[in-house]
Amino acid sequence: MIVALGAIFAALLAVVQPTQTATGIPLDAAWKVTIYDLARAKFHHPAWGWQHSERNYRIALQLARGDGLRVDTDVLFAAAFLHDMAAFMPCVDTKLEHGECAAQQTGAILRAAGFPMEKLSAVEAAERGHMYYSNPGTQPEAIVLHDADSLDFLGDIGAARMISLTGASAESFAREVKTLRDFVHDIPPRLITKTAQAMGIVRAAELEHFLDTLKTETFDQQAM
Repeated sequence: MIVALGAIFAALLAVVQPTQTATGIPLDAAWKVTIYDLARAKFHHPAWGWQHSERNYRIALQLARGDGLRVDTDVLFAAAFLHDMAAFMPCVDTKLEHGECAAQQTGAILRAAGFPMEKLSAVEAAERGHMYYSNPGTQPEAIVLHDADSLDFLGDIGAARMISLTGASAESFAREVKTLRDFVHDIPPRLITKTAQAMGIVRAAELEHFLDTLKTETFDQQAM
């Protein structure tokens, strides 16, 4: 009877515990389930939310494969899902750069989740260097996260993310459009991996086409 109840309980746990993320990233460790649950519960934003983390992780792996880089998927998962946490769990010092803020807070969260803490410094480095204007250093996980995060500012997804920042009270989205124009020129030269550089050319052209069409449809931006 006890054995049967144990089997039933185990089966129920298997149903409750997800085995993969929304896009199919394996949740092959208990700590990953905890971090993913945190992201899904608290990181809600069309530009910086958990969906952005999903894209970053998957694109980062694609870049690693394309350039033949060996990456630790534990490090990459933790950094991808926590690198923008400051948008939802800000540091006491609100002027702290958000990647640095994430690096300072992530240790306690990962320790409580059961993360292999000997890998923490690699996670922190990836978080600190993830922005397109940052220097990610030589660590492969940091490099591919940097490039994946940068690519997510380009293409149609980049346009969707930035325009989502406008807000209902804004008079127009002209400021976000200007930022996107800057991204077209500023981001591609900062991409590090060859795979990201190739993808950056395509995404920058895609974004530029969107912006040119938008300019026409808003009468040279006079009715934007």
